[in-house]
Amino acid sequence: MSTLSYDATGAAQQALEQHLPTLVADRIATRIFAKDHTLWGPDAEAESAVRLGWVEAATVSQALVPGILELRDALKADGVTRIVLCGMGGSSLAPEVIAGTAGVELTVLDSTDPDQVRAALADRLAETAIVVSSKSGSTLETDSQRRIFEHAFTEAGVDAKSRIIVVTDPGSPLDAASREAGYRAVFNADPNVGGRYSALTAFGLVPSGLAGVDIQAFLDEAEEAAEVLNDDAPENIGLALGTALGGTSPLRNKIVIAEDGSGIVGFADWAEQLIAESTGKLGTGVLPVVAGPNSPEVSSGADDVLVVRLVAADADVELGANEVAIAGGLATQMMVWEFATAVAGRLLGINPFDQPDVEAAKVAARGLLDAQPEPTPAAFVDGVIEVRGGDWLRGAATAEEAVGALLGTLDDDSYLSVQAYFDRLAFAGLEGIRDQLAEVSGRPVTFGWGPRFLHSTGQFHKGGPAIGVFLQVTAAPAEDLAIPERPFTFGELIAAQAAGDAQVLAGHGRPVLRLHLTDRAAGVAQLQEIIAALASRSASVTDS
Repeated sequence: MSTLSYDATGAAQQALEQHLPTLVADRIATRIFAKDHTLWGPDAEAESAVRLGWVEAATVSQALVPGILELRDALKADGVTRIVLCGMGGSSLAPEVIAGTAGVELTVLDSTDPDQVRAALADRLAETAIVVSSKSGSTLETDSQRRIFEHAFTEAGVDAKSRIIVVTDPGSPLDAASREAGYRAVFNADPNVGGRYSALTAFGLVPSGLAGVDIQAFLDEAEEAAEVLNDDAPENIGLALGTALGGTSPLRNKIVIAEDGSGIVGFADWAEQLIAESTGKLGTGVLPVVAGPNSPEVSSGADDVLVVRLVAADADVELGANEVAIAGGLATQMMVWEFATAVAGRLLGINPFDQPDVEAAKVAARGLLDAQPEPTPAAFVDGVIEVRGGDWLRGAATAEEAVGALLGTLDDDSYLSVQAYFDRLAFAGLEGIRDQLAEVSGRPVTFGWGPRFLHSTGQFHKGGPAIGVFLQVTAAPAEDLAIPERPFTFGELIAAQAAGDAQVLAGHGRPVLRLHLTDRAAGVAQLQEIIAALASRSASVTDS
């Protein structure tokens, strides 16, 4: 197993001292690995009974390795040099981290944005195979992605069936349909593992392994980590991290996860989904905030913030107040954080395995697709930005004033969530506004690309404490793209997903500012100028 280390200060250390003796005495570690479904209370028992397969995934999944490697070699022999993963949330985030950390190319298509989908189709299609991953087998985004690729393969004279690999739960609609269609391979995942805990199942392993990751070594490391975690001892780092996530008192419900030299690419994005979707419910939970080591939240000293630094095993880290430093290899960290999240759920008094509020935005989006209503008129237009919002806009006449009005709704315990519904690869630079907004607002800021965040932090936004303030950014595509055999396009789908989510958030009484960019490049530039101006003005006030 890779070297695993943990250090804590302030509230995190106090939480450890308060809760660790009881966790050890109650044998929480060994009971989790024994799949004791009673650990999270009577209301959680039914769900927990069918969601604890992740504790043995590193061992159970060993049987998948030969088949994945055999298929990888066969695809290479057929001239396939590129793997595209069509998946959302738990089906895409783990493989993206695994492949990225290994330095292996894997194209992750977790969007319904027409431009991003078109770009994925345009790259080496003749050398491409796709992995279609959906636990339920009915994920609308994934089904749409499969349809467009199958159509494109056929149009290009490529045998589509030979280029489509499916990962799904046994007995799902996709399982039966894929076998009937004669696709290249169908891998069944363990149905007793939820999507966000599925990194070590077929959902994490098939796309990563086909792309070229050494999945045998990955599983071996995870198996060793599981043995270490399955120990009712004060030295159990999984128990320690669990107390930091869910046991501080009063609860520090903003967990700022800062990449600080760990060498794991994108780990915080994966942990964000795991924690937010697992804990954000019943009006409580902890919000993960993906940040850098020098981001404003790290040094804010806010009473509701706890900083977790992801560091290298041999790093000499000097921790500030109320901080945690954790080091370990990727497979080890994944096991530790899954275990710690389950422990945090017990401390918070919630079920860490359900996601009761994720469905709300899906239902709203489907309703808008079916009804095809006219777009809500803009309150006003500023340059290439259409502005929509609630009564709190208070007479704002420019996009900058509208953003300022939104920030004015923040309270001492609030957070700001930026949600961008368009091409996350072509416009990745937009994420730079996150740190600026955190500086201006003085509050934690999350940044999510839609619709993928709907399968992760979307649960916390709706089921967690009602303290979120939302900036939604949508953008007109260069050209729309039809979805084969569907009555709606990709452009209509992502627009409905954005509008549906805004509708649900507003229905929860939360402020939602919607900025629609009628020209993508010009709109992004204008928005960046607006945020930069706010940051400059804020810095001037601070200096004076």
